Amino acid sequence: MSGIFITEEHIEGDSEGPLSGATVAVKDNISTEGVRTTCGSAMLTEYVPPYDATVIERLKAAGAEIVGKANMDEFGMGSTTETSAFGPAPNPAAEGRVPGGSSGGSAAAVAAGEADVALGTDTGGSVRNPAAFCGVVGIKPTYGLVSRYGLIAYANSLEQIGPLAPTVEDAARLLDVISGPDERDATTRAEGKNSDYASSADGDVEGLSIGVPTELVEGADEGVRETFWDAIATLESRGASYHEVSLPSIEHAVAAYYVIAMSEASSNLARFDGVRYGPATDREGDWNEVFSAVRERGFGEEVKRRILLGTYALSAGYHEKYYKKAQDARAWVKQDFDDALAEADVLASPTMPVPPFEAGESLEDPLQMYLSDANTVPVNLANLPAISVPAGETDGLPVGLQLIGPEFGERRIIRAASALE
Repeated sequence: MSGIFITEEHIEGDSEGPLSGATVAVKDNISTEGVRTTCGSAMLTEYVPPYDATVIERLKAAGAEIVGKANMDEFGMGSTTETSAFGPAPNPAAEGRVPGGSSGGSAAAVAAGEADVALGTDTGGSVRNPAAFCGVVGIKPTYGLVSRYGLIAYANSLEQIGPLAPTVEDAARLLDVISGPDERDATTRAEGKNSDYASSADGDVEGLSIGVPTELVEGADEGVRETFWDAIATLESRGASYHEVSLPSIEHAVAAYYVIAMSEASSNLARFDGVRYGPATDREGDWNEVFSAVRERGFGEEVKRRILLGTYALSAGYHEKYYKKAQDARAWVKQDFDDALAEADVLASPTMPVPPFEAGESLEDPLQMYLSDANTVPVNLANLPAISVPAGETDGLPVGLQLIGPEFGERRIIRAASALE
């Protein structure tokens, strides 16, 4: 199916291992030695990394076969995989609809059977959103569980590499391979070393306490809400119980997320200046004029918008007004999650408040695209783990259920999600 991959090139595993015989699609912002890595951008059309990301080294050591670099929103900035410089990705589960983003190519590869499993990255929902829209499973790990060495950064303090797969057990098995400490990424922690998350996918939810944040359910589409509550009823029938909880800070989460993410993007993408990276131009003049010409030609509209807003938020006179307030809101969101998880084993919500958009629907209205992230971005602000698992359909379109756990509580959310399969 066209549009799923930016580069189709096979990379064989090094040896026999837990993923021997498995094919893997890799999002095109994860470095692969000798195979171009574009981030879905014209800025990096010809960029070929000289080294492998840590997760790629671990895939090879586990015997996996990489089958291609999956399409994505440019530099991970989007929720539909329509901002890629290489064209949009399809949704194999819902023709004419977007696959979600920004890891839309990875989710589509799994849904279409082009790969057994896939790697995506999740900065504000970019694994869980496409998992929900394409009817597959996606895990956003706790910040620090998976090395980001070799990931081309968009927003360092928010993003994690995570697995997508047709089943919870397959996703957990891939997480077992890529998780664990890495001396080349100082943000990684000891958790995840010698893990066995796959064994947690046993469907046993007897006695599980589920908190349902009312703020993440009330604003959802009616059909999405009905599907969500049907899934909660299924979990209840298997021995779980639920109660409502409140996260008062959530109303500020989307605004705080975009100020922080755009500010970090403004800093990270400053390196793309035409000296080492970027398309050639015939512009003559001083360095500033050439710099501007390269970025005008190399970046798409959504990336330019986020760099401009992020630069503004960090500028003198506005840092305190926007960036510091956003960091304060982030601490509040984290505290709300910790309080709610003190009284529940996991939290549950619809992954996305709406079914997959029609293709092209949100391109003219970026605010609509930003607001669709309302249920996923709070988890990144709090650096917690979450999983999206198929919950059913509304009007023939896939709906995902999101389960959120405490820090390094991956086993708990994997067990709960497996009860819905």
